[in-house]
Amino acid sequence: MLTLTQELYDRIVAHAREDHPDEACGIIAGPEGSDRPERYVRMLNAERSPTFYKFDDTEHKRLHDEMWDRDEEAVVVYHSHTATEAYPSRTDISYANEPQAHYVIVSTADTDGFGDFQFRSYRIVEGVVTEEEITVVETY
Repeated sequence: MLTLTQELYDRIVAHAREDHPDEACGIIAGPEGSDRPERYVRMLNAERSPTFYKFDDTEHKRLHDEMWDRDEEAVVVYHSHTATEAYPSRTDISYANEPQAHYVIVSTADTDGFGDFQFRSYRIVEGVVTEEEITVVETY
């Protein structure tokens, strides 16, 4: 189960809506081994695409170096789908290389009438996708 604060939830949704019609992406870091998302990091979608996202390589490396120095890890890796449901694509699954992370997908398909707004979380380990519950709290 993913537990995150209302503030983090709102920031992810706002980012997804702001970048629409392109996919948004980012990471929420937390203390290593804690499973507690704390530090929101909005990332640049280097592809600037409505159907695909890719972290900017330089920005991604800098963030991983920062997390290493702070004893953090990626607790949440998020991105948006702009015209489809919030379910991992084959590409999303192939890029899921953080087995401890919660993979959050926000669908902003409602913006253009393609579907409903969705905020869903998954564990993706060795290509196996498992949806999980999300609990939003005011504070930890």
